[in-house]
Amino acid sequence: MENLLYTALFAPLVGSIFAGIFGARPKLLIAGLVPSILLLISMAASLVLLKYVLETGNIVEATLFDWITMGNFNIAFGFQVDPITAVMICVVTIVSAMVHIYSIGYMEHDKGFNRFFSYLSLFVFSMMILVMSDNFLGLFIGWEGVGVCSYLLVGFWYHKRSASWAANEAFIMNRVADLGMLLGIALIYWNLGTVKYTEVFASVPEMSETILLWIAGLLFVGAMGKSAQFPLHTWLADAMEGPTPVSALIHAATMVTAGVYLLVRAHDIYMAVPEVGYFVACLGAFVAMFAATMALVNNDLKRIIAYSTLSQLGYMFVAAGLGAYWVALFHLMTHAFFKALLFLGAGNVMHAMHDELNIKKMGGLFGAMKVSAIMMILASVALAGIYPFAGFFSKDKILEVAFGGGNYVLWGVLLVTAMLTAFYSFRLIMLVFFGKDKYKSIVAHPHEAHWFMLLAMSPLLVLAIVAGFFEHSYVEMVKQQLPIYMPHVEHDTLYGLIALTLGLVIASIAFAVFKYKNGGFSERWESDWINKMLTNQYYIPYIYEKCIVVPYTKLSKIAWQQIDQKVVDATVDFIAKFVYNAGEKSRAMHTGNLSTMLRLMTFGFLVVLALALVLSYVAK
Repeated sequence: MENLLYTALFAPLVGSIFAGIFGARPKLLIAGLVPSILLLISMAASLVLLKYVLETGNIVEATLFDWITMGNFNIAFGFQVDPITAVMICVVTIVSAMVHIYSIGYMEHDKGFNRFFSYLSLFVFSMMILVMSDNFLGLFIGWEGVGVCSYLLVGFWYHKRSASWAANEAFIMNRVADLGMLLGIALIYWNLGTVKYTEVFASVPEMSETILLWIAGLLFVGAMGKSAQFPLHTWLADAMEGPTPVSALIHAATMVTAGVYLLVRAHDIYMAVPEVGYFVACLGAFVAMFAATMALVNNDLKRIIAYSTLSQLGYMFVAAGLGAYWVALFHLMTHAFFKALLFLGAGNVMHAMHDELNIKKMGGLFGAMKVSAIMMILASVALAGIYPFAGFFSKDKILEVAFGGGNYVLWGVLLVTAMLTAFYSFRLIMLVFFGKDKYKSIVAHPHEAHWFMLLAMSPLLVLAIVAGFFEHSYVEMVKQQLPIYMPHVEHDTLYGLIALTLGLVIASIAFAVFKYKNGGFSERWESDWINKMLTNQYYIPYIYEKCIVVPYTKLSKIAWQQIDQKVVDATVDFIAKFVYNAGEKSRAMHTGNLSTMLRLMTFGFLVVLALALVLSYVAK
């Protein structure tokens, strides 16, 4: 099993190195095929590890080498596959393998084809390090790795100013959050002298509540950055500047899921400080509705799907914050499949529309793209949480946890968000695939994606439909490690809640279909102040620009002109000029004339003698 662990972990790295060797060369198909094959091998190894953990209940552990040794502090570069890790590596490798295969067609005409696959595989490897590490320090290495790779991939088309700006925004905003996480890890080590999961979690009952509050809070700051929770959320939608397969990977299986994984992994800490957990749940509920309202009016194909990710992350944080960590991980898993499918379907539409993203310029694409349309419709049904699709099983569990725990306000917010989700999902479907053929002003004959791209999407479609039915097996496995918290709700009440949720969601879908079949909302609504506020993301980016970016830029210019140039540079230049001038003056002594040398030597002897006399006098 240890060999399988290493295979699952390092196969993406080998693929990254292989593609990187050809990075500067023109496109080579093999630079895409080999990393894709290696991802399939990693996926197969991960599935075998999942089966082993499920059937035996054992944890697979491996130590690669001793990493850091300082005094009494010893940490090995170690890995483990326990129930949480097994679920995560399967989600990561399944989605990543399909995205790799899909990308062979999507990036076929791109000059950076080879470089893209090197970055993409490195992204997967970093995420595997993050989820498979057996200690917080190893997790942090993977954490920073996905941050670097997101910078490389979001800004992949670096010749575009918008892409470079988005990459910088994502990288810098995550660095701010990562400082909090790093301080949390340092606090763990400061109090326990270890960062290994088993040792840290075993020591939680002995730690003071104040220290646990600080650790939980600081770790959550890191999770807020990676999972784009308010107020560190703006980078997620802007990250759509990267190639669409990157968006699928970031939103479904890698970067943004890391924050949820951290809370699930550190559940022992958060269970000891429920007040932090409740704050996490409240923030998650706010973000769920906050993002959904912005998706209602947005006309950018990829940004709508990005906001839906942000909203669904809010659901996951609500579950984790209320103590239902198993539900949070379950929704992470089911969400990954239909969200990756939505993004890849969006990529098909973009290719057909010559990279046009405005959904109001589309319409009527169903006839030309039936397969992509059907896949996106089914993925949207799963996102809306309709039975028997995967989203129903996981999302309804979160609503049940909120209602059963007496958190009726949170439940109400999530219920309304579910309605909004159904509406904006089918608003997108109607504007893109049905209605008037507006696409003809951009492209005369839109085409379907390559057959192998659609084939790569098919496993995601199947899992988006059936993944919810694996709930029993999933619970049997993760209950070895996670508390299976589910507040009691009477059967009649529970069925009533499910019927209410499904009824409202179906009504929202029907309203969206009816409204956009008949032309959508009036132009008066388009110019309404509420619409403008939502379109401009509640003016939060504008506030950040005026209150943070502009003052920081001005302060930096002042520091550069008044401190750096006039103080630091002036001091360095003065020292350099003084030394240079002293050298120029002393050069006259080196004439080679014997008489001059004797006079200077005599003068020096007298100076030394005088200093000796002064020092002897002072000593007395």
